[in-house]
Amino acid sequence: MEDSFGPAKTIESKYFTVYYSPEIEASTLAQQLNISPADEIMAGKSPQTPAAPESELADMVDTLFLNVGDILDMRLYSYKGSIKICADDAQIDQVYATLFNASLHHRQSFYVHALNTIYISLGSFKREILGHEMSHAIINGYFAVQSPVKIQEILSMYVEYQLRK
Repeated sequence: MEDSFGPAKTIESKYFTVYYSPEIEASTLAQQLNISPADEIMAGKSPQTPAAPESELADMVDTLFLNVGDILDMRLYSYKGSIKICADDAQIDQVYATLFNASLHHRQSFYVHALNTIYISLGSFKREILGHEMSHAIINGYFAVQSPVKIQEILSMYVEYQLRK
């Protein structure tokens, strides 16, 4: 299934391969995600100061994934998915239109179970929104039978609420 995402830089973390548009800097993404040392401690990790922005971003994404799993009380230890960060709303709209032949209707992130991929716009790359989409990935990976979309959305909104507190 082709998504028309286009050329991308990549970062490998333990749980995700992160793809992002070439004009975006990893340091900008890490700053927007804003994962604190307290978040690392909550995830059972010891706080670190990675040298490169790419490794810092990879660590932050994994920390958020572990925290979302804790909030849901659903832990996936052998999970590997993708996150694709679009440069702007136009790019994420194009990707959605390519995948589903439909409009995104002003949403700025979504998860595709068939591709095990989270799509998110640069402007929405925040811990609450990315955590919401990660929860969809965790829920789909945790249960043998896919749960109803409305149930997933309720749990994902709960995760987003907890991350905003």
